[in-house]
Amino acid sequence: MSKFYVTTPLYYVNDEPHIGHAYTTILADVLARYYRILGDDVFFLTGTDEHGQKVQEAAERRKMDPQAHVDEYVERFKNLWNKLHIQHDDFIRTTESRHTDRVKELLTSLFERGEIYAAEYEGLYSVSEERFVTEKEVEEGNFREIKKLKERNYFFKMSHYQDALIKHIDENPDFIKPETRKNEILGFLRQDLNDLCISRPKSRLSWGIEIPFDTDYVTYVWFDALMNYITAIGWGSDDEKFNFWWPANYHLIGKDILTTHAVYWSTMLLAAKIPLPKTILAHGWWLSDDTKMSKSLGNVVKPLDLIDEYGVDPVRYFLMRDMVLGSDANFYMDSFVKRYNADLANDYGNLVNRVTMLIHKNFEGKIPESGVYDEVDLGLISMAKTTPQKVRGNIDDLKLHDALENTLAMIREVNKYLETRAPWKLIKEDKSQGSVAATTLAVAADVLRIGSQLLNPVMPERTKVILTILGAHEIPLENTNFDELKAGTSLGEGKSPFPRIDTK
Repeated sequence: MSKFYVTTPLYYVNDEPHIGHAYTTILADVLARYYRILGDDVFFLTGTDEHGQKVQEAAERRKMDPQAHVDEYVERFKNLWNKLHIQHDDFIRTTESRHTDRVKELLTSLFERGEIYAAEYEGLYSVSEERFVTEKEVEEGNFREIKKLKERNYFFKMSHYQDALIKHIDENPDFIKPETRKNEILGFLRQDLNDLCISRPKSRLSWGIEIPFDTDYVTYVWFDALMNYITAIGWGSDDEKFNFWWPANYHLIGKDILTTHAVYWSTMLLAAKIPLPKTILAHGWWLSDDTKMSKSLGNVVKPLDLIDEYGVDPVRYFLMRDMVLGSDANFYMDSFVKRYNADLANDYGNLVNRVTMLIHKNFEGKIPESGVYDEVDLGLISMAKTTPQKVRGNIDDLKLHDALENTLAMIREVNKYLETRAPWKLIKEDKSQGSVAATTLAVAADVLRIGSQLLNPVMPERTKVILTILGAHEIPLENTNFDELKAGTSLGEGKSPFPRIDTK
């Protein structure tokens, strides 16, 4: 048995959950579900980042204590994850003592070893990014508010680990995915790397983890938040748990926070003498009409609006099916409706209704007994036997869109098989057990069962409904062997949970 540890970023508690947050979290959930079915020990971590200037200012505007403010706002993420059928193993908040205590421990350790030093720094400070930025970044970036600051702070010797990090990236081709993002980070690292300012004076920011060796300062929010990946699994408090789960298999992130993870986090780990994660996967953005979604443009797609109207599982399916990991994807309502109607209502849902209706009507609602398989039957059966292996390979390669396409290709093949056989005609001639009609429907039902099991991690609720309709609800999800839906199995009642969306 293997272990699989997957994380999302910690979402900034002040943000309103949007389709980008939903995508990353659903992606992590789908991967976790697949690997659980495959028999792996799985740990899926998500949570919220709750310190920093923007939280402090928002709480001040509401005339609230910052802790009360974040306690209220964190519920938006928890409620959405519950509604999206997210099965995380842990939800960590950076205001929890299990996290803040460990952050202080690492700060103290690095300071005592000379990895953190005090210095006066003058530079350009981005209020929105909550960090110092270079003039080049200002020229190339889109920062809403820039201030020139001169102040004493504490710095982490990030530059000392520049060469070691380049070496690690070169020697571990899967460390940063996709290749374009790896090249982006290597380009960044082949320039001069500055040390990282990891403190903020309390005169400017009080809402943060206090620097243990100088109580006039709090910790920079990124140095704080990034540590969640190890504090949640027991670093510094439960060595057995930590050593079992670490290193993470995947840090799933958006490409906009690649540098903080691939450079800041990696050098922090190198300094702490902790192994680096196996893979940092930076996925693309969801665009609206080829434009990055933003509040100012008013083009942010809200997951709750979609799922309230169309249901959770269709939204999960669309997000997994229509983004190639590493590339950007466009969200159009027309695309969503077309994908739903073509894949789920027509190819999948209609097939469920057609097969089960014929079995109910002609075989007393029980899976009929197959006769001798001919070449047509064996062609579909062969596909049903090889598709689970293809899907496993797709999942291991992080090609979820291919996993879904391979599954739907098998389902479409069942439709072609029925069109070729036309069991509704054959039944008129012979509907006895072992007849061609009986064999056709038994094979179709079992292949449809396998397809439903493969789709379950993406659409956990509606595939359960279909598996019950097929009488397959007691077959373990990991058992995708052909001929597990035995003759005589009683079908359940009901019809496809994918009604067509009317586009008129």
